[in-house]
Amino acid sequence: MAFSTLRIIAFILGIFLITLAISMLIPMLTLVIFERRDDLSAFAWSSLISFVAGLAMVLPGRPEHVHLRPRDMYFLTTASWVVVCCFAALPMVLIQHISYTDSFFETMSGITTTGSTVLTGLDNASPGLLIWRSMLHWLGGIGFIGMAVAILPLLRVGGMRLFQTESSDWGEKVMPRSHMAAKYILLIYSGFTAVGTGLFWLAGMSPFDAVNHSMAALSTGGFSTSDSSLAHWTQPAVHWVAVLLMIIGSLPFTLYVASIRGNRKALLRDHQVRGFIGFLLLTWLVFGTWLWANSGNDWWDALRIVAVNVTSVVTTTGFALGDYTTWGSFAVLLFFYLTFVGGCSGSTAGGLKIFRFQVAYVLLKANLQQLVHPRAVIKQQYNKHNLDEDIVRSLITFSFFFTVTIGVIALGLTLVGLDWVTALTGAATAVCNVGPGLGPIIGPAGNFSSLPDAAKWLLTVGMLLGRLEILTVLVLFTKAFWKH
Repeated sequence: MAFSTLRIIAFILGIFLITLAISMLIPMLTLVIFERRDDLSAFAWSSLISFVAGLAMVLPGRPEHVHLRPRDMYFLTTASWVVVCCFAALPMVLIQHISYTDSFFETMSGITTTGSTVLTGLDNASPGLLIWRSMLHWLGGIGFIGMAVAILPLLRVGGMRLFQTESSDWGEKVMPRSHMAAKYILLIYSGFTAVGTGLFWLAGMSPFDAVNHSMAALSTGGFSTSDSSLAHWTQPAVHWVAVLLMIIGSLPFTLYVASIRGNRKALLRDHQVRGFIGFLLLTWLVFGTWLWANSGNDWWDALRIVAVNVTSVVTTTGFALGDYTTWGSFAVLLFFYLTFVGGCSGSTAGGLKIFRFQVAYVLLKANLQQLVHPRAVIKQQYNKHNLDEDIVRSLITFSFFFTVTIGVIALGLTLVGLDWVTALTGAATAVCNVGPGLGPIIGPAGNFSSLPDAAKWLLTVGMLLGRLEILTVLVLFTKAFWKH
């Protein structure tokens, strides 16, 4: 990689760090409002260190007449997530006095919107720390949407070109218009956050809790201000607002843009959106009825409890309403399966994404028809787009390495002493960016604090790989990437 290219990348990373330093003013202001000035110095020093580091990268200036190539964008994307996490972890070290391993794990979990946590005592934690965790979710969510629109189409793993609408005037020109897309998406994202805050407040949360949970729900992150997560609030309205925001965050933001630019039915017509909503509703009804028949809850309460937990897992958010691992083996296994589903492409959600299951079904149906009619020409279409060889190849490649990544990380976790349930579900929840795993240690009623440091670093790598859709990172380790 040329020196001039590295200078551009360093310049951009410097801007990110300066932005991060400025963002730390919000938790500092929060501490002043709550009169918790004892934690101010932690954010002040963290902000100063981040600002100085960013300034050192920016001051040499940006080289003229040098542009980033697609492969440079892969390096920049991975480097930005890692570098920002390194500096964003500083306040947690200074406030909580926890190890840098724990701080980096918590920060990576926040910025990848995973929601796994090593912290306890959240109900009495520093308000500055709580708002900072939620801000990491919020910033990571909008960052991933931008990457999904601008970067992932180059690797053809995000599936965005399957969801471009004709009337949105984007066509195949997502990259040249990425600045315009970013502006619209940021406005929509901020607007939904503000509306979500108001709804949580009206539903019964305090203004502070409402802001935190709105950022966590819309970004499909899952950090809460209470160790009990959403179970801390008994009002059903709070739970349904969380469900609504999680769903909103899991739909393609490009279709929101298309809707406000004139294509009013962009969301309704999209095959992925219809499949995602239909899958959620069917799962709620079937699973809710099962819980009603096997518990003392009435039907509406059972439906609400199931809706929150199922939506949280499917959208890879990580909120919990009670400990669903106590519902029996059927429920535990079902939640494990739901871990892999994910939201829509171009959303804040992680996981395999619902469109990959739909495309796989189209391919399976076509292959079965080909077996019956060997000479027939079977047309393979999804969302009014032809499934060409590139799309099929990317689907198979991503799905294979997605599975292999979970398997390798799970095997590594058993090597450092974890039981197979914790290892397998921990690896799955990290790569799928879901949050809680299964079992007594990392289940919805537990956390990741007791895991050995080696396990936490393995899970941190899993979070990053899952968030960047694996191939974005793996391409950095190929010989072709480093050749001029």
